[in-house]
Amino acid sequence: MSKALPLQLSHIAAGFTAVVVGYSSSVVIVIEAARQSGASESQLISWLLILGLIMGLSCAFFSWKFKMPIITAWSTPGAVFLISTAGDFSLAEVTGAFLFAGLLSLAAARSRLLMRGIERIPPALAAAMLAGILLPYCLGVFSSAQQNPLLSVCFIAIYLLGSRWFPRYLMLVLLVVAAIAAMALAGDAREPLRFSLPSLEWVMPAVNLQAMLSIGFPLFLITTLSQNLPGISIQHSHNYQPDNRFILTGIALLQLLSAPFGGFMINLAAITAAICMADNVDEDPAKRYLAGIAAGVGYLLAGLFAVTIALIFTQMPAVVTSLLAGIALLSTLQNSLLRSLADEPFRQGALLTLLCSASGLSLAGISAPVWGLLAGLVTLWLHPHWKQLAKAG
Repeated sequence: MSKALPLQLSHIAAGFTAVVVGYSSSVVIVIEAARQSGASESQLISWLLILGLIMGLSCAFFSWKFKMPIITAWSTPGAVFLISTAGDFSLAEVTGAFLFAGLLSLAAARSRLLMRGIERIPPALAAAMLAGILLPYCLGVFSSAQQNPLLSVCFIAIYLLGSRWFPRYLMLVLLVVAAIAAMALAGDAREPLRFSLPSLEWVMPAVNLQAMLSIGFPLFLITTLSQNLPGISIQHSHNYQPDNRFILTGIALLQLLSAPFGGFMINLAAITAAICMADNVDEDPAKRYLAGIAAGVGYLLAGLFAVTIALIFTQMPAVVTSLLAGIALLSTLQNSLLRSLADEPFRQGALLTLLCSASGLSLAGISAPVWGLLAGLVTLWLHPHWKQLAKAG
């Protein structure tokens, strides 16, 4: 007789929280990116459906295969980039650029040299970059208090009491409270929800060299540096080291298959991955992969409910999203800070990495976490014993 999976409510709550945070923080950006790319309303729904399907399948499969919480996501920086550039080309040409970006991702994933270099990043710097990424989200818990103090106090009180009395079910309770708060704040302004099954819509890709160079290459570069690199670093900061060449190869293949339906760019997640790797998900890190599978199921459901999901998340008040994301990531921020500053030789580099990653700096289309990691590595290189530190890292 086969053993039943030790699935717990904490796994489901973490997985579904990751989906809620992922969608609520950027689904509006993805919708706008689709519109700027020339997508019709039916094609926009196709985008949300295919993205939900491939994120769901990849989360569930990779988490099950490696027995680690492997979370994928759409490229939010990529979507922001599309909003400002896709309007100069037809949807068919933009789709061709998506395919080109997928081919570049596949080539990068098969490069052993690149993967080896990424995996040698010192854990202290990886943890510092994670802390810098998380810090603005966690600060949002308190900045939200200025806009809605009673709601903020309610969330913080639930966090404090739940951490002590029901840590396994804390995120589940917060999800319920967030749903109630969202409905209460929206009031009569809420548009009635409706359900209808979405459908995929094929767009024949067109080859346009300018679109490939103007959209495809930057989309690949932004996603690799701003999304996949932090995603791998977050894995390492939690002592997870899966075969990322295999994972990134699978993601690139899914990108190629989904591009004609609106799958613009998929990558390893950072923020939502941290939610599924937190200590309150499960005391045993080896069982947290179940949160990754739960997130996969959540993404699949989100894809199937694409029409309804679009209505829900475009109406969710920003204060609820900010509180939910910030509270969910507090324990991960605490652990990242402790790990990043634990070893004295790495502290200076880790501090610069943390501050730069949290700064919001963006230069040459590259986000703050990547510049922060670069600052940390340069600081490490300037250390008189940098060779020994590199080996220790």
